Amino acid sequence: MKEKDIKILLVDDEPDILEIIGFNLSNAGYNVITAANGAEGVKKAKKEKPNLIILDVMMPEMDGIEACERIRAIPELQNCIITFLTARGEDYSQVAGFEAGADDYITKPIKPKVLISKVKALLRRLKQEDNEQNVLKIGQLTIDRDEYKILLDGEEMLLPRKEFELLSLLASKPGKVFKREEILDKVWGNEVVVGGRTIDVHIRKLREKIGIKSFKTVKGVGYKFVN
Repeated sequence: MKEKDIKILLVDDEPDILEIIGFNLSNAGYNVITAANGAEGVKKAKKEKPNLIILDVMMPEMDGIEACERIRAIPELQNCIITFLTARGEDYSQVAGFEAGADDYITKPIKPKVLISKVKALLRRLKQEDNEQNVLKIGQLTIDRDEYKILLDGEEMLLPRKEFELLSLLASKPGKVFKREEILDKVWGNEVVVGGRTIDVHIRKLREKIGIKSFKTVKGVGYKFVN
């Protein structure tokens, strides 16, 4: 994919930041879209479907953390790379950003050349994910999304569709905590879910088949896959 085909959404409430960073990204050949606050950023993300979103943390109307959470809840944007812009010393916002679903963060102020290098590195990660998205290999576990097939320690295993999709989601980002709402949205979508313990039941079945240590419960939040 050439630079001109790559969409980057830049979200910041400071006009100077939008102008300076937007200019440097455009000058590097990228297709840049801007938004002045989190609410506008979510709308433009849904409409434009960018490859990369650079998101400021402190903004009016809707801050970057909430905007990130809302963007991550949009199914067609689950593979989009999201990186936060944080001021020096805002360690708390970096932690909150990762918990909200961000992939990385950029500390501002940042030199133009460093910014472009950072963006290129993030986009390489996106390319790698695109190349590997149909087959996931984690330790002795292989997940073939095209064939709905699981290999564990070299032995093929067949899972019911929802168990497969739940495993595939959690294993797509080992260590990431997937919130219960996100799991329901991405695995069950608009389907009617009978009972509030649907996810728990499926996790219990996966633990029996894949291994109890592979799935960790984060009380009051959700689940994560542990490699």
